[in-house]
Amino acid sequence: MFLICSRLLITVRSMDQNKNITLKKGRGAVTNATGRYERLKRESFDDGWGSVETRTLEPLRTEISRDSSRSVIARNTSPDIPFDQSVNPYRGCEHGCVYCFARPSHAWLGLSAGLDFETKLTVKPDAAECLERELAKPSYRPKTLALGTNTDPYQPVERHMKVTRGILQVLRRARHPVTIVTKSNLILRDLDILEEMALQRLASVMISVTTLDRTLARKMEPRAPTPERRIQAITGLSAAGVPTGVLAAPMIPALNDAELETILERCSEAGAGCAGYVLLRLPLEIKDLFEEWLDAHFPDRKTHILNLVRQTRGGRLYDSAWGLRQKGTGVYADLLKKRFSSACKRLGLNRNRWDLDTTAFRPPDGNRDQLKLF
Repeated sequence: MFLICSRLLITVRSMDQNKNITLKKGRGAVTNATGRYERLKRESFDDGWGSVETRTLEPLRTEISRDSSRSVIARNTSPDIPFDQSVNPYRGCEHGCVYCFARPSHAWLGLSAGLDFETKLTVKPDAAECLERELAKPSYRPKTLALGTNTDPYQPVERHMKVTRGILQVLRRARHPVTIVTKSNLILRDLDILEEMALQRLASVMISVTTLDRTLARKMEPRAPTPERRIQAITGLSAAGVPTGVLAAPMIPALNDAELETILERCSEAGAGCAGYVLLRLPLEIKDLFEEWLDAHFPDRKTHILNLVRQTRGGRLYDSAWGLRQKGTGVYADLLKKRFSSACKRLGLNRNRWDLDTTAFRPPDGNRDQLKLF
């Protein structure tokens, strides 16, 4: 199964590396470097028979393969992550956000964190059934389940796969609490489920809004819905009584950080009741991918942006220390934190806690499959 994207290729020249960079329309990463666990490395180059940028290339397709994992609940023990367990219906993400912290996880599949992450997805078509079996185990103890913590549960492929909707149906039947993070207004499709769960204090949603500039958004998140549609999602969810907030993430120095207050204001007006932010994170392969992306889209700002990032990471491009990786350190990071706190106070955000109810949980009927035999 696959989806075909546009054939359009745009070639630009890097200012500091004097090399051609080919942009694929609708894709965020510029290259497709070999995964870090592979024994052999591959690299594209011009062999003298004509520039690869001028050849007729096959269109990039999104390839979807089956994830045969027997379990779907992932446990988390990181002290700076606000959830204990999560479910991710998809590996890889078509949204193509170049900064996505989940990109390095594709190396575990023997794939690249670059274009492979956006074009070679794995899906768990039976995720709902697996989840139901896990919830039915006598040893299971209900804790709020986070949906969309790695890749977006409402990325384009969800429109016809409907794996996320199946998961929500299981959680609704079991009266199990869930939090969702997404960039997509496709979540409004499942408003019938979320509205019912919200009435029982079983659901809350965070919509990620990185910028209000549509042109910048198309470069940063080429296949994600426009900023306007995400704000419409906040309006629709909050109007239906679903606790909804905005996640301004990532904040990238000298690129979108000036929009922080404006993003919070627009989303507050749309109905967001809480807010959060994350400073740009560049672990593992993302550092190189981000530098290539800057070469392609913002070569004049590249040095300044990276220098500011280093100021927030102790002189490096990334610091993975718990408690620091989300917000950073230093003068710039402290100023961003103060700006966020001041805006939230002024707008009345984060005044109320969204404590979801774990006491109403009803384990699914573990004998459901057996009863089908009669």
